[in-house]
Amino acid sequence: MILALNIGNSNITFGGYTPDGKLVFSSRLFADTALSSDELLYKIVNMLALYGAEPQQITAVIFSSVVPALTPRLREALRKMCECQIMEVGPGLKSGVRIRMDNPAQLGGELLCAIVGALQRCTPPCVVVNFDTATTLLAVDSTGALVGGSILPGPQCSLSALVRNTAQLPQVELEARPRRLLGANTADCLHSGIVYGTAAMLDGMVAQIRAALGAPDAPVVATGTLPDSVRTACATDIVYRETLVLEGLYWIWKKNTRK
Repeated sequence: MILALNIGNSNITFGGYTPDGKLVFSSRLFADTALSSDELLYKIVNMLALYGAEPQQITAVIFSSVVPALTPRLREALRKMCECQIMEVGPGLKSGVRIRMDNPAQLGGELLCAIVGALQRCTPPCVVVNFDTATTLLAVDSTGALVGGSILPGPQCSLSALVRNTAQLPQVELEARPRRLLGANTADCLHSGIVYGTAAMLDGMVAQIRAALGAPDAPVVATGTLPDSVRTACATDIVYRETLVLEGLYWIWKKNTRK
């Protein structure tokens, strides 16, 4: 079994794949930067057991991380857990994606994996969106090269900032669909604003990115913690894949494995 892991700002996602690319299981943990390597190891081993898997079944590991504080601890935890080859997404690994940006090294590993996963599912040009603490939109041209992107606050981040910095705005549940566009009370107004406002922002940004790519019908592939309420509120057709980053990790592993 190939174990794929990604440390994002909000969650640690991981999944197990067969050598031929079949997903056996996937799960996620809260990305607590206070976790030690032993605590990470304990959580991962217990999650594996929950899905009927054992460390001895792991034949290879590939991971990516955008949280520097957790990266060396995860690396140490994985070395304690198994003796197989461990790949880390970064310089030296082939992805098949050309990065036409000022400093390719600044591109987060999970974003590269999301692009690789998306290119297995659609023909470029395309727009790849990753929802985490931040919402990142990436433009991939007709050759499959990353040509740029935009970073915006994620809906949960925007909501938390409003609630934290105001005296009377309540916390609302974003997974639920707003009862109406025009709220009749403070909670409904806030709920509508975050959900429909995020959807309108996505529709507008995607339209502009498509125009910049010269591809008005470029498919949009998204992953991450995007609430279903926002997806259904969008006018844009969004293909959502919860395991897109893990799929990208698997394909990068495959590209860098000797036949």
